[in-house]
Amino acid sequence: MGSEPPILAAAGIRRRFGALVVLDGVDFSVGAGDAVGIVGPNGAGKTTLLNVLSGALRPSAGTISFRGQDVTRASVARRCRLGIGRAHQVPRPFGDLTVFENVYVGSATGGGLRGQAAYDRCIEVLALCGLTEHANRRAESLGLLDRKKLELARALGTNPAVLLLDEIGAGLTDAEADELVATIKDVRSGGVAIVWIEHIVHVLVQVVERLVALDAGRVIADGEPHAVMRNAAVVDAYLGGVVS
Repeated sequence: MGSEPPILAAAGIRRRFGALVVLDGVDFSVGAGDAVGIVGPNGAGKTTLLNVLSGALRPSAGTISFRGQDVTRASVARRCRLGIGRAHQVPRPFGDLTVFENVYVGSATGGGLRGQAAYDRCIEVLALCGLTEHANRRAESLGLLDRKKLELARALGTNPAVLLLDEIGAGLTDAEADELVATIKDVRSGGVAIVWIEHIVHVLVQVVERLVALDAGRVIADGEPHAVMRNAAVVDAYLGGVVS
């Protein structure tokens, strides 16, 4: 990130659910146009961190800033308008709408675009995600890979500066995952910062230049991907003592 300030930053984030502490003093940041992966075992707090970054959950303590603005108490809708987009692990498109209409909803409702601007954004995003030929198909008729692409397209329709991805590669074959990776690389080449949770680490490291490892709600490693995956604490917590 050099001397540039981060576009999205979290400081001292704690999140409790009753007596259970899920995030325990997490510091995290991503620079404009950067790509950061988040790894860790089940229950480490990865999705909770994305929920806090996106506004789906408020932290019990700590602050979130976007482009230098405190957004800790801002809603999901407000953060989306500011430029924080999110794609979920399980796609839930509007099944009775077409692919184009699904992306248009994201552009108009999430991104606040109107008229020709929303239309043009949809056309651009459909081409980027390889969905142009499916634009007029009902979303419920799509296979898993194309549903994943549509989930990505709906998030991109909001014109985000930062895109949060939650295990978007889950359930795909190796060939399908490679196709999705190519799309995400194209997204990043357009200047969008990526924050990506993914259990399929060999897929993740094709896109990100930095990994952050969580365990029990704390950051246990942060740095170059291969160095992080060989970190003793990560090997113990995430890989069960086995490095491939």
